[in-house]
Amino acid sequence: MKAIIPAAGLGTRFLPVTKAQPKEMLPVLDKPIMQYVVEEAAAAGAADILLITGRGKRVLEDHFDRSAELERILAATGAEEKLKKVQTISNLADIFYVRQKAPKGLGHAIARGAAFVGNEPFYVLLGDVIVPDCDILPRLKAVYDHTKVSVIAVQRVTRNLVSRYGIIDGESQTGLGEGVYKLHGLVEKPSATEAPSDLAIIGRYLLTPAVMDVLAQTQPGAGGEIQLTDALVALLRQEDVYAVEVEPYAAWDTGNVLSWLEANVALALSDERYVDELQEMLLQLLAKPKSAE
Repeated sequence: MKAIIPAAGLGTRFLPVTKAQPKEMLPVLDKPIMQYVVEEAAAAGAADILLITGRGKRVLEDHFDRSAELERILAATGAEEKLKKVQTISNLADIFYVRQKAPKGLGHAIARGAAFVGNEPFYVLLGDVIVPDCDILPRLKAVYDHTKVSVIAVQRVTRNLVSRYGIIDGESQTGLGEGVYKLHGLVEKPSATEAPSDLAIIGRYLLTPAVMDVLAQTQPGAGGEIQLTDALVALLRQEDVYAVEVEPYAAWDTGNVLSWLEANVALALSDERYVDELQEMLLQLLAKPKSAE
């Protein structure tokens, strides 16, 4: 399997911190967001990974490259554990890069990888969603192995949040395991009253190469951009598409400041290195009197 990771966004919701730093390099605990995503792809068997980048994203390449000087310093000072961590990063997978030269949407970014994937199915992992337990892609692959068609990951959200996501209209398929749906349609960011379900696409896909031909014909949609959701709707006219429901909190969105903070706190509370002290800090902060207006 190969994987495509779109990472060309401008990160405007994090300005000014993203003026000169890619949002994908913001830390969640002690690792940048993009490292979580690349580790997940590699753990699922993606030996070749393509990052779709843009202007000002060279630091992504530097992070996954070797740093000979840093390695020498760590070795000389006996920092073996830190040295191992640094070396592991550059050995995760063979990583390739191509630029999206203009912000024309997620669908356009993925289409930039057509030559990379050729006639093979491939994973797509959005670069601002992290999945610490790395079990979603194997579930998508298991369904693909039975169906040989595209499979996407979905997660239930509250009705007041459906307008933030692509929402599926699907029928449960018990023969393929629990939480598997055959899609009838998809709607990009519907209102709560128009949403066909509460199952939201969460940024993990296993797509057949047919989607690349569809993307090449897809016209700009919402926001004047080429939308992957529009391409998947068109793909449904050619072949079946399935969805796999994942449990709540399996995936963490880091696309805005509040969700990024939530991801940091949630993962810290599940990490024995931080949980005790963080709980104490949070209790102290919550007990602190609010400033008078």
